[in-house]
Amino acid sequence: MQVTVYNCRSFDEKPLFMKYAEELGLKLVLCEDAPSLDNVSLCEGSRCVNVITSKVDARLMQAFRNHGVEYVTTRTIGYDHLDLEAAEACGIKVGNAPYGPNGVADYTVMLILMSIRRMGAILGRSALQDYTLAGLNGRELKDLTVGVIGTGRIGATVVGNLSGFGCRILAYDLYEKEELKQYAEYVPLDRIWSDADVITLHTPLTEENYHLIGADTIARMKDGVVIVNTARGALIDSGALIEAVESGKIGAAGLDVVENEFGLYYYDHKADILKNRELALLRSFPNVIVSHHMAFYTKNYVETVVRDSLTSCRLYMEGKKNPWEVN
Repeated sequence: MQVTVYNCRSFDEKPLFMKYAEELGLKLVLCEDAPSLDNVSLCEGSRCVNVITSKVDARLMQAFRNHGVEYVTTRTIGYDHLDLEAAEACGIKVGNAPYGPNGVADYTVMLILMSIRRMGAILGRSALQDYTLAGLNGRELKDLTVGVIGTGRIGATVVGNLSGFGCRILAYDLYEKEELKQYAEYVPLDRIWSDADVITLHTPLTEENYHLIGADTIARMKDGVVIVNTARGALIDSGALIEAVESGKIGAAGLDVVENEFGLYYYDHKADILKNRELALLRSFPNVIVSHHMAFYTKNYVETVVRDSLTSCRLYMEGKKNPWEVN
């Protein structure tokens, strides 16, 4: 039983892949690079392929199938980077590897606090030994209303975390959770746009919510609103976000994800000219914090996704019930 693993980080994932492969009786082909048409031949002899957030489009999915691949699993909760229609068309099953919600939820609250306390500007000044205070006056979370869009596992944990700060919490989700109503008030999206001082996104990316935050929704928000996104970059229209930061309509943003990040994050690009102008502009603003899609990245995450993604491959190849299959 052979599995080809792409995007394999040698400094943390590789030892765990070797450990769990031995326990599960699997043979591995490890590749540090993202899957591409140039290295797709590495999956020859493997019924399963294991990836992370690299985009697998229709051409690459078909190339996997042509080399005998039957199952593609991603070491992430989200799987919008995988072309599910193409996978179904060529007979490939797809799986994901959900991990605990605490890492992303903790990171979300950190970004909220850093945004309302102007931490990006503070760190920028400190690096230059500028210890002045003008322009750094922050706000206290207890005085704010936070809108949480999406109350799945991560969003629900964010609500629980925020409940200890004394802020008012509004929530939106198609499926309300009774246990959260002791901390948050479920409201329509229009109430989030109009009432929230801070808006944080925790919903998967779908065709319906692409650019959920754009010029029209931003116009309905409070002046100085804070936007936090640890979900998917395309939930926010980058152009509209930039215009709103420049006009002052958006007071601050904490972004762990951005549009068009595929092929960019997790690589060293110090000597490269990046083809993402919006990212360059966002990083230039003192009131915008941008990190490289790493809210999930904890020791618990790495152990969980390596173990579960390989277990998922083993179950698939044995023809057993696989709780990680998504199509």
